[in-house]
Amino acid sequence: HRLWKAFTIDRSGVREGSRVLDVAGGTGDLSLAFARRAGKSGQVWLTDINNAMLTHGRDRLADKGFLLPVAQCDAERLPFPDNHFDCVSVAFGLRNMTHKDRALAEMHRVLRPGGRLLVLEFSHVWKPLAPLYDFYSFKIIPRVGELVTRDEASYRYLAESIRVHPDQETLRTLLEQAGFENVEYFNLT
Repeated sequence: HRLWKAFTIDRSGVREGSRVLDVAGGTGDLSLAFARRAGKSGQVWLTDINNAMLTHGRDRLADKGFLLPVAQCDAERLPFPDNHFDCVSVAFGLRNMTHKDRALAEMHRVLRPGGRLLVLEFSHVWKPLAPLYDFYSFKIIPRVGELVTRDEASYRYLAESIRVHPDQETLRTLLEQAGFENVEYFNLT
């Protein structure tokens, strides 16, 4: 996931002075990377609907010397003005949103014209690999989760939520319906 996040940051176009919104930012990994790029003249907001995750992310960022603004909010009702951000990101959070279309429309609303939305998410694998991937996702990952974190259920949910998340082309259509242009995706693994 670190390589995927680095790829996402590299595609962001964020530079000194950029305004960035990290939706469902949780632990703050992307917010930290964006803050380093945006510099002191930039602004990076960390948001999440889950207060415990938001607090954890805020504390991690503060421990690293970054006091970023945070907002507990629902991605379907973002508390930011229209056309405000240069970049909006959502990493491993879109699949958990009930109304993806509304969340994407909100992200589009707060993004300035010419800005960039980055969605980092699990999706469907190449069909010939699907049986192996299913075995790995439903048998191996939950067992490892149980051994490492004593939380098999969360890792089983991860596999299940990936299966019901839209595939790449369906997500592209949702993005275009929300008003995004020049939509492209990259299958990273």
